[in-house]
Amino acid sequence: MDTVKTPVLELSAAQLVRNVSAVRDHIAPSRLMLAMKDDAYGHGIAWVLDALASDSALNHFGSFDVDTGLRIRERRPDARVFAWTTSADDEIAAALDAGLELGIGTAEYLRRVISGAHGRGRPADVHLKIDTGLRRNGVRPEDWGEFVAESAKAQRAGLLNVIGVWSHLAEASDAEDDESAAAFRRAVDVVRAAGLSPRDTHLTASAASWWRPELRGTVCRIGAFCYGIRSADGPEIPGIRPVATLRARVVEVREGETTVGIGALHGLPSVLAGAPVGTPAGVRRIRAVGDVATTMDSWDGAQVGDLVSVFGPGESGESDATALAERIDTVGEEILTRLSSTVQRVPV
Repeated sequence: MDTVKTPVLELSAAQLVRNVSAVRDHIAPSRLMLAMKDDAYGHGIAWVLDALASDSALNHFGSFDVDTGLRIRERRPDARVFAWTTSADDEIAAALDAGLELGIGTAEYLRRVISGAHGRGRPADVHLKIDTGLRRNGVRPEDWGEFVAESAKAQRAGLLNVIGVWSHLAEASDAEDDESAAAFRRAVDVVRAAGLSPRDTHLTASAASWWRPELRGTVCRIGAFCYGIRSADGPEIPGIRPVATLRARVVEVREGETTVGIGALHGLPSVLAGAPVGTPAGVRRIRAVGDVATTMDSWDGAQVGDLVSVFGPGESGESDATALAERIDTVGEEILTRLSSTVQRVPV
């Protein structure tokens, strides 16, 4: 492998530890569930768990799917692991064998989990999901009472242990989130009236957990902020910095122009022409993104092998990953606007 031409994603374990600590302090007394979806937001499940191995207070992880939950379980056998997506029957069996907690958002899934718990000698730990308006899975309020009653019956039979109630916020506006929170509180009341005593209630993810403390439950599901990834169009987050820095090395220097070994085939979108990157001499602008290399404005003393930061915490003037994503979105909209005014529309 040509190390000069190979981009590198640098991961700071120390920054991850600081971010997690800052998030936990901010949301207290609510507890942190560290979301690990999409391979820990691209940072790698194994790396994240190893980096946080000395944090004895962090023992609750959100895995999205069962496969991710099983990977977490291998490294953290004593942790609580919550897999919230609807799963196939073989995944249910594997989850129950591994002691994963399952998110239940439909009556059909509830019955399959109950069926899977038969004969296992211990109940399935579950979190019941109410749809508070996002329409992303979850039981509709008009069906909630019957759903809860069926769950309570299964718990009395020793097949379920309802340990949580949860939902997702749409985060479209504060007013809509307030309505969702009220619906969530009503749903929790129904669960308790059915004789169930869930220890966990969780409604908020990163953004709402940070800025809407009145909406927090006993648990906050937070992923992006722990990795230093701010929300789209959102402000910088006090005490939080990106864990990952994407760097590429200079492979060619010509008058007024420097080329680095990263391009579209590495995943760098060509629409990032004009975007700022960090260099040993400060901020420079991308001129063009090619297949495997990118040209940019040069600087005095630039040499082959110098490191350029494509995104990161900003130490060399580079943008964070969210800023680049926002730029891609903006440029894409501008391209579509130009096209719509110049091309002939042909029905197909």
